[in-house]
Amino acid sequence: MIKYNPKSWFSLIFAFHKSDTFRMLWKEILYIGAFTLVVAWAEITYFPKAVVMEKLIAVYSLIGFVISLLLVFRTNTAYDRWWEGRKKWGELVNDTRNLAVKLSPILRDEDREFFKRMIVNFVWTMKEHLRDGAELKDLELTEDEKKYLEQQSHLPAGISALMYQRLRLLKEKGALSDGEYIALEGNMNRLLDSLGACERIKNTPIPYSYSLFLKKFIFIYVTTLPLAFVHTFGFYSALIATFVFYVLVSMEVLAEEIEDPFGTDDNDLPTDQIFERIKAVTGEILK
Repeated sequence: MIKYNPKSWFSLIFAFHKSDTFRMLWKEILYIGAFTLVVAWAEITYFPKAVVMEKLIAVYSLIGFVISLLLVFRTNTAYDRWWEGRKKWGELVNDTRNLAVKLSPILRDEDREFFKRMIVNFVWTMKEHLRDGAELKDLELTEDEKKYLEQQSHLPAGISALMYQRLRLLKEKGALSDGEYIALEGNMNRLLDSLGACERIKNTPIPYSYSLFLKKFIFIYVTTLPLAFVHTFGFYSALIATFVFYVLVSMEVLAEEIEDPFGTDDNDLPTDQIFERIKAVTGEILK
């Protein structure tokens, strides 16, 4: 995720970062510009007195309004997914910290070290699970723990199961009271709840038919736009169509990027930094 100063207007206006939609779409912009230029030339050359074309401006204005409403809905839906993901990772920070604080005065050295490792392992595997998948070689595990997790297809759930087993063992030994066990269990349940919510966001993209319709709608609207404007603006109507294409498609591209906020794109959530923060706080509490 890019950190920036939102008050620095001129630096943002003239910045061409790799996340800028113009850099992403410059080839498509050139293609659309060339195509609409050909459409404008054909209309000027072969249909110079087509009265019907002049009356299309009102129709295209109405269609443009409809597209804007669709894009507002599309962008809001994508941002809601991004923001919900951020809230769940915020809850993860709170729940891991609360779990570590509650465990700190209770645990002895061996158990303290176990939960210190496992809380960090859970957050790391959750982060990687929401991307391309976590691997055991990157975790701090004992041989027994590694053998157990090798049999699990869902690493975060496997690590959570190990923590539950240790909690149950501590309760049976009398190291935890019933009240302490219930409180700790609540925190661990919320860890899995946050994971489940993030999985729901990742595994439920915007419906295919909706996305397909919106892309076709924008393409047809832009490529035929010179038909309505060429009698007023001449060849400049191709420039207008190209600019409209840039604006509309940029909104769709940004929505596509932020609707899955757990990757490594510039506008995705800073899950790597959040993990490092959790790791540092957990290590400090359970040192």
